[in-house]
This record gives sequence, C-alpha cells and structure tokens, in this order.
Amino acid sequence: MAALICGSLAFDTIMGFEGRFADQILPQQLHILNVSFLVPGLRRDFGGCAGNIAYALKLLGGDPRPMATLGSDGEAYLERLRTLGIRTDAVQVLSEVYTAQAMIMTDRDNNQITAFHPGAMALAHRNRVLADEAVRVGIIAPDGREAMLEHAEQMAAAGIPFVFDPGQGLPMFDGETLRRFVGLASWVAVNDYEGQMLCERTGWSKAQISRQVRGLFVTLGAQGCEVWEQGQSQTLAAAKPREVRDPTGCGDAWRGALLYGLERGWSLERCAQLGNRMGALKVAHDGPQNYTLDFSVA
Repeated sequence: MAALICGSLAFDTIMGFEGRFADQILPQQLHILNVSFLVPGLRRDFGGCAGNIAYALKLLGGDPRPMATLGSDGEAYLERLRTLGIRTDAVQVLSEVYTAQAMIMTDRDNNQITAFHPGAMALAHRNRVLADEAVRVGIIAPDGREAMLEHAEQMAAAGIPFVFDPGQGLPMFDGETLRRFVGLASWVAVNDYEGQMLCERTGWSKAQISRQVRGLFVTLGAQGCEVWEQGQSQTLAAAKPREVRDPTGCGDAWRGALLYGLERGWSLERCAQLGNRMGALKVAHDGPQNYTLDFSVA
C-alpha cells in the first residue's frame, strides 16, 4: 500500500531574534522602514508539506510517494529522502531554479516575519499523476497553483481517492474552484481558520461539505480536532505533548497519520486520534522533521 503525496519540498531557514520586533519597528516610520535584526540562533531544516507528510507517514510504517519538484540546490534533499527509505521516482530536479525556501525569523514573543521563495514549487505542474495499482490513497497538499489544480484532476481520473488539504494555498482559489476541489476529493482536511475561509468562499457549511465527501477533518490545535461525517460532527480531544517547543510542521505530521489510517481503512475517528498523537509528538521537537516515533501504533 502506498500514498501519493503531491505538495512542496522546501528548505526552512529558522532564525531566532532575542528581542521584540515591536521594540525595533516604529509605527510612525513604516513608510521609510529600514531595520536590521541580529539573529544569534539559526537553523536550516528540511521542510515543505510533501516532505513533512512523507516523513511522518514513513515513521509510522507507511509507504509515502512524494510528487514534487526540487531546484538545482536540491540534491541534499533528494539524498535525505533516499536515506529515509522514501521513494523519489516522482521527484523532479529542475536545474534552472532554486528549491522552494522559507526564511522565518521569530522574536522572543513568538511573533514571526517570513519570506517565501517558491522556486521549483511553481513548476510542480510538470509532474503528472498516473494510475498505479500500488497507490491506495493520495493527498493534494499546498503546492504551486497549477500543480494543485492539475494533480487533483489527474488523481480523480486515475481513480485515486485523495485528501484535499489546501493549507496556506487556500487563498489562491475562488469559490467555484474550491467547490470543484471538494467535488473531486474523497476527504478534506483543514485547520480552523482554513475551514472558516473554505466555508465562506464555497458558500457551504461544514455540514454541507461533509455530505459531499467521505469525511471532513478540522484541526483545532491544542483543542484537538473536529471530525465531520455526513453532516454530523464530533470533537476529539488533543493528545498532550511532553512539551511545546515548535509547532512548525505539526499539521503535516497530523496528515501523515491520517494517510496511514486511510490506507488501512480505519474509521475517521481512529485516523484523527492517531493524527492528534503525531501532532503532539512533533510539537515537542524543533523543526518539522526532527522527531522520532515514541509510541506503538496499534
């Protein structure tokens, strides 16, 4: 059993500013903003939604198949995937661009300033989804706009049931396009904010969305998650993390667990409970791919 994961591969550069942005930025001078921040702490992580989801699914014992694009600087990421035992058949390396990169600076109050360069991600539509008997489930995670549109259509045409996971890419789509995504998908996974936006843009309530798919999952952070099925919902309590260090990639860890359960035909409730456990595990570690499994999957 394999899961096809369409989404981004990216490098995350995390910088820690020991002061407060508010003390450095003068509101009355925003029209001539020119600031510099000393960042003693710097960390570079492997990231991107496809990479993070694949990492979580592999930890659980699944067979992730990321479909993504890397740039001319992506050989290290490609080698990491291979070292983890993750197949890279569907990962293209494009020599004319850089790999997608996020530069994230966080101050002492956990405020963040982020710059994102899409790089190779913007050309992810060059990959095509093909029918594969080994692939039992798929996911459309945040990626280039064209890639998300085309890969959703291609998964449906190939008969691959998939999760629509728009994430931070949701604002790129209008209501008509989002309704099309929901119509093609078998499941939808969003966080609370994304869920509200999805409802506003489609004109559908959560109950209405859930009646058009096999299930709707709405993650609520520390409050757990909602599981919607045929217009009915239940809220599952969050798993308690050992400590809270870094939420980056928490949602992707949750989705890796979701794919693991869906591959095996689990109930939506059981899938979500495993997702909550994986989210709690990840949040106790820095970076999106630096944790190891410390519980048994039963």
